[in-house]
Amino acid sequence: MVEELLIRNGVVYDPINGVKGEKKDICIRDGKIVEEVKNPKVIDAEGRVVMPGGVDIHAHIAGGKVNSGRLFRPEDGRKGAEPKTKVCRAQSGYSVPNTFATGYRYARMGYTFVMEPAMPPLAARHTHEELIDIPILDNAALPLIDNNWMTMEYVKSGDIDLLAAYIAWMIKATKGYGVKIVNPGGTEAWAWAKNCDLNDAVPYFDVTPAEIVKSLAEANERFEMPHSIHVHSNMLGHPGNYVVTMKTFDLVKGTKPYRDRPVLHGTHTQFHSYGGTTWGDFESQAKAIADYINSNEHASIDIGSVILGDTTTMTADGPMEYSLYQITGRKWTNHDVELETGSGITPFLYSGKVSVHTIQWAIGQELALLIKDPWKVALTTDHPNAGPFIGYPILISMLMNKRRRDESAKEMHSAIFDRAELPSIDREYDFYEIAIITRAMAAKTLGLAEHGKGHLGVGADGDVAIYDITPEERDDAGKIQKAFLNAKYTIKGGEIVVKDGEVVAAPQGKTFFVTPECDEKLMDEMLTKLKDTFEHYYSVSFANYPVQDAYVPNPYEIRAPWRS
Repeated sequence: MVEELLIRNGVVYDPINGVKGEKKDICIRDGKIVEEVKNPKVIDAEGRVVMPGGVDIHAHIAGGKVNSGRLFRPEDGRKGAEPKTKVCRAQSGYSVPNTFATGYRYARMGYTFVMEPAMPPLAARHTHEELIDIPILDNAALPLIDNNWMTMEYVKSGDIDLLAAYIAWMIKATKGYGVKIVNPGGTEAWAWAKNCDLNDAVPYFDVTPAEIVKSLAEANERFEMPHSIHVHSNMLGHPGNYVVTMKTFDLVKGTKPYRDRPVLHGTHTQFHSYGGTTWGDFESQAKAIADYINSNEHASIDIGSVILGDTTTMTADGPMEYSLYQITGRKWTNHDVELETGSGITPFLYSGKVSVHTIQWAIGQELALLIKDPWKVALTTDHPNAGPFIGYPILISMLMNKRRRDESAKEMHSAIFDRAELPSIDREYDFYEIAIITRAMAAKTLGLAEHGKGHLGVGADGDVAIYDITPEERDDAGKIQKAFLNAKYTIKGGEIVVKDGEVVAAPQGKTFFVTPECDEKLMDEMLTKLKDTFEHYYSVSFANYPVQDAYVPNPYEIRAPWRS
């Protein structure tokens, strides 16, 4: 790695610092952005688009269900196979790529940070082992906390402080980043072949999903947590679920965040924006969700937009995966994690000739286009659920070019003209807005901007993407897609890792994790109950549960003090 790097003549889009298409130099020394350099290696960007390294707020890239997905679908593993090179390990997989391909493909798109959003706490070691194996990318993981027996018992008792103490211990024990909620109460109900709507009682616990969400939001704000609760709402994938989605967002309306960020981040919202009562009258309600986000400041979303073609669905929402199995008749697997969570996996094919899939395809884009403030929305596919992350350049080209959207719509099922808003939307994103939804928004919402991610200000990490396109070429949808799929340069911590779309270096990334600092008396009281729970119910001892430091060889710790 060169000690100093100078990027000249680029057109820079750096939304966190308000830089909107300015020609300026980017200086990097010892892996950080600096004001000036003395003897640098020079890269002439020649008027091309320059952005901070991409930040993905939500993609399933590591952990038990991801690895199970690889084993479950050998036919997928045969796709995307590439032999090893002098730099790269052997690659395989399309919708569920192996760890090496995950790092290389993200880097080729100009991304340098990815959040794994669903880590089963009991399987945290496995998740971290896979994160270590992913080259180049900095990363973090959100432990699943909502369907946990201890969580539900504290929710039932109404003791938010003790719930906060439990959250603190769990995040610290798993070396996680924050609180993930998936189908609250519903995954636990699935152990009894049931599911839960927002106000249904969870079997044997006498709490509702609504109470779980509200309590976890309040507990999360007991600390100076960088990120809000990260919520996969109930009734994912069910016609008419947009009502549940908005009611879920409403639950935290009165909860005050400790800093300038939402109280709740709603993830893969495409799957939660459905109207109708059956698949027969299924329709988009993206406008209703967008109107809600436009009118409120306490919630943000990512879109979970569909990429047409074959993929692998995987989620801690076990009941949803069983529903997909019933719909498709394709193979299906299910897993239960004792006392904590569960998951399911089903292959899926999104076809533009199917009315439902066409409307789903429209909804993700509608959310991005109808939400007025791009700082409230992040670009995702809920990889791999709505499609693999390598489809991001397709989505970017769609959002930037109405003509391409219209041409695509003509090739799809006619339901898009009757039951979706997309054909009537004229808005087109510009490069500045793309920079927001692919890096700045995620960095800010995750609380990573102050730790060097998602921007190019002095002191930031030297993570830079140079795309082979100029601002004057923004009307060329094909060139947009090509440019964002294979960056001209990707620079990670001051090191050139991609040049002309090829990986030329593969350093190890950092793992970000949060250490909440809880009141000692609360922690001692909570631990008494927790140790008893381990003794009576867990198959693992209390002492053997926490993830050791060795599983995070390149750590970046963020402390979250207790808010007294």
